[in-house]
Amino acid sequence: MAIAHILGYPRIGPRRELKFALERHWRGESNDTDLAATVSRIQDESWRAQRAAGLDWLTAGDFSLYDPMLDMAADLGVVPRGSSLADYFLHARGGGETHALEMTKWFDTNYHYLVPTIDSRRPFAPDASRLVGEARRCSIISTSVKVAMVGPLTFLRLSKMRQKGADRLALLEPLAEAYAQILAELRRQGVQWVQLDEPSLVQEIDAKWLDAYGRAVKRLRASSPRLLLTSYFASLEPAPQQVSGWDVDGIHLDLVRAPGQLASWRSILPREWILSAGVVDGRNVWKNDLSLTIGALAAAHEEWGDRLWVGTSCSLLHVPVSLAGEEGMVPGVKARLAFAREKLDEVNAIARALKTGQRAEEASADKRTRGVTDAHGAIATAPALARPPYATRRDAQRRHLKLSALPTTTIGSFPQTGAIREARAALRRGDIDAARYDEAMRGEIRTAIERQESLGLDVLVHGEAERNDMVEFFGERLEGFAVTSNGWVQSYGSRCVKPPIIEGDVGRPRPMTVDLTAYAQSLTAQPVKGMLTGPITILKWSFPRGDLPPRDIAMQIALAIRAEVADLQEAGIRVIQIDEPALREAMPLKAGEWGGYLEWAVQAFRVAASSASASTQVHTHMCYSEFGDILPAIAAMDADVVTLEASRSEMDVLDAFRDFDYPNEVGPGIYDIHSPRVPDEREIAALLRKALEVIPPERLWINPDCGLKTRGWEETRRALANMVAAARTVRTELESSSVRNRSGPVG
Repeated sequence: MAIAHILGYPRIGPRRELKFALERHWRGESNDTDLAATVSRIQDESWRAQRAAGLDWLTAGDFSLYDPMLDMAADLGVVPRGSSLADYFLHARGGGETHALEMTKWFDTNYHYLVPTIDSRRPFAPDASRLVGEARRCSIISTSVKVAMVGPLTFLRLSKMRQKGADRLALLEPLAEAYAQILAELRRQGVQWVQLDEPSLVQEIDAKWLDAYGRAVKRLRASSPRLLLTSYFASLEPAPQQVSGWDVDGIHLDLVRAPGQLASWRSILPREWILSAGVVDGRNVWKNDLSLTIGALAAAHEEWGDRLWVGTSCSLLHVPVSLAGEEGMVPGVKARLAFAREKLDEVNAIARALKTGQRAEEASADKRTRGVTDAHGAIATAPALARPPYATRRDAQRRHLKLSALPTTTIGSFPQTGAIREARAALRRGDIDAARYDEAMRGEIRTAIERQESLGLDVLVHGEAERNDMVEFFGERLEGFAVTSNGWVQSYGSRCVKPPIIEGDVGRPRPMTVDLTAYAQSLTAQPVKGMLTGPITILKWSFPRGDLPPRDIAMQIALAIRAEVADLQEAGIRVIQIDEPALREAMPLKAGEWGGYLEWAVQAFRVAASSASASTQVHTHMCYSEFGDILPAIAAMDADVVTLEASRSEMDVLDAFRDFDYPNEVGPGIYDIHSPRVPDEREIAALLRKALEVIPPERLWINPDCGLKTRGWEETRRALANMVAAARTVRTELESSSVRNRSGPVG
């Protein structure tokens, strides 16, 4: 009979309990024991929800205080464990002289993971205590416990090597030995199944890596619990024949992203293996079509019986916890949704229907259609209206903006203070009206402009005090979107976002940002950037409808942003930033599919920016991605200025610019805003000099890595003051060098 399980559950808690507990702990308002108590409550609620939903296996090991890759690095001794949680968080957030680990996106999701740095000269030091502890606590609720852990292939391929040029693959064998020791301890503690998460398998991996991993798995299997090799986010093709020869006990397939895999595995699944069918979408919020799903699995279940497991496509980390509390949502939309808690019931309903032979029609009695309105017109191929060439735009912008060399700016947002959050809460409660809220936000904007002027920044921003989130804000103002009250999803650490839901055709009924941006510009003679989120990021960081191709939705959004750009320009805004941090992460995991995606993604950006005149400077921002392999596409976007995350990698991102002659202007992030650590002037100046080795001074901008929303004003003020001072120091050096070069040798 079919077995029900999931790959993982949201760890933030139904009301973001983990977020608030972490931030109290970081502020010194609670101790390790207090934080551990909150963690235990969240974990118990998760396991009890799984048991109440009728799942056959409960999943442990999927919880993390910050990030599973960091946890695995600590379990393997790749990062020092330390003696307290403060040591653990030092790797995640930095502090003092310690830099935080690099951070980037987990495959093509909006979740950020920390990138461990492996020292090839340092042996692994495995420690199973974290996973054993979770398994023991879970076993109090149910004896059927499956432990999830990041697998060795994915851990190794996603980590960074301390020694450049080191043979990464040579470490797989000793890494497998360390994993084997952890697995052996889990087996000694009575764990029956381990879910070995290997999403790297769906990427294009060459034969020597696959051969080496097959040998590594054999070493793991010698003394481990039963192993479920877990793939997700794409198809395992073309590797199933090779994978089916490995020494494991089962395979998990993402049958939401790649449903065609099931047919090939039906003919090659080893007789002793189980196949876990990921048929409930772990990355979107629409209800499962139970009738269709049960029908698709019926033949496999008839053949395999309890060797067929039914589960989620991936961890439910990527969706909100529960629909409970969403009474304010439009009923017709809510009826078509399933968040994590509701997806547990869907998994059980599918498994139960297969077990009992219940007809699909009966099992789907509560199914809601997922249909939405048809798109208006054939706009997917809307032409990108060409702006003048960059050289023409550059000259017009320099005449108009009159900026100094190495201009300084920020990425957009400033700290969301307690006063801002309270004003927003008061508006929601009805304690103040929209006019009083607007007045409060104008006061915050005045403060932001005054502080930027006093710091000496060259291009200012209004600070985005009125915005809850860079995507949700636009979702609330565009047609075709629904928003939630409590639909929080973890982005990294304690940072959560509330993605809107695209449920219809996208349109812009009225201007969204013009009023407050124009107000900010009226307060200063310096240019103020209009801040917009780009079409790919709005699409990627929302839950999209499923009945239109993503490119069509992106083009609808692009046309709305294009209209906003035109209105900002009409209001006198001459620097407009269209953020696209999701451009790289949204790329397909198979390199062979990149070209088609990049073609329409670049087109969407160019459509969004196409209403800007030559003298209006268009910026874009991208963060926490590997940019080297898409620099030609970034250049094709033809933004006047692109700003990039760079500081956590100590400007390593600029290596790609050595090999590619990027034609426009670049602002590599000069300090890490995700850490409370404030870099001093000398450190920033050193990074600026490093950037100048690659980027000519006339094309180099100075800015932080990302927006400053999550930081406090005091650390923001000190960091920006150091950034401006470093820029002035390096400008002086450049001017002195120029004078010496003009004057020639003396004597």
